[in-house]
Amino acid sequence: MSETDAGTGEQVKDKATEVAGQAQEKAQQAAGQAREQVRTQIDQRSTDAGEKVSAQGSDLRAVGDQLREQGKDGPAKLADQAAHHVERAGSWLTESDADKILHDVEDAARKNPWAVVAGGVALGFAASRFLKASSTDRYQARGTTPTTPAPRPDRGALPRPVGPDEPRFVTHGGEQLGVTPTPPPDRAGGAPSTGAF
Repeated sequence: MSETDAGTGEQVKDKATEVAGQAQEKAQQAAGQAREQVRTQIDQRSTDAGEKVSAQGSDLRAVGDQLREQGKDGPAKLADQAAHHVERAGSWLTESDADKILHDVEDAARKNPWAVVAGGVALGFAASRFLKASSTDRYQARGTTPTTPAPRPDRGALPRPVGPDEPRFVTHGGEQLGVTPTPPPDRAGGAPSTGAF
């Protein structure tokens, strides 16, 4: 192998390394931009949610005031306590950024892992109920229910009757479809009839 071939091979390796480095740098930049967009979205949505939750807390406080005016101090005290907790949650959401929210959620999960498991089970149950309800809606839109499938278009809903000398198993192109029912007895003599039902 000549020096020219070795030099060309080295140049190709250098160029490939340079291109790989540029690709990795661009991928890291894209990942950084995506993370920043996610953080921005979380910050914005948590602030919006915090404002809505704080408004609900104010509504609960107003309910407590109305109950107090009506002389119902016990329920008014409960409404005020609920309002206080809701307002605290709202201010936490409003003031927290994405990193603080993630840190607080991780800390809570470390301190009480069973709560996370219970929350996951509850979310899974809620998701399954939602999917079941939406599947029922889809079946109703098609005109069928999940427990009664629609009849297949290639054959009727009921099997065809068979005569006494026909096989009891109905086949279609070599595929066994099922057992056909025995014809009902003739009303007059009690013997099975040879005709159709």
